Amino acid sequence: MLVEVAAIAQSTSTPAPATPTAAAQDNTAATAPVPGAKHAACQSSAQALKGQDKHDQMQLCMAQAHLDCLKQAVDRKIIGPQRKDFVKSCAG
Repeated sequence: MLVEVAAIAQSTSTPAPATPTAAAQDNTAATAPVPGAKHAACQSSAQALKGQDKHDQMQLCMAQAHLDCLKQAVDRKIIGPQRKDFVKSCAG
């Protein structure tokens, strides 16, 4: 559990590329999320890395993407099964 908390804490201090993506999606509140967009962004951010570093970066990036999507769902007051579906489709 402590490792997960540390990983989440580190992921909140990721470089700027994660923030504009979240901000851009907040501006499109009426539109549905683009499936796979966040996964593709994470892949491109980890492209230069290899081995365990690449794996770790992907995990941190996808965890941050999931958290960003959950925050959007909360802001939009999406609840129940719809929230689960929204987060799943948003994080891709």
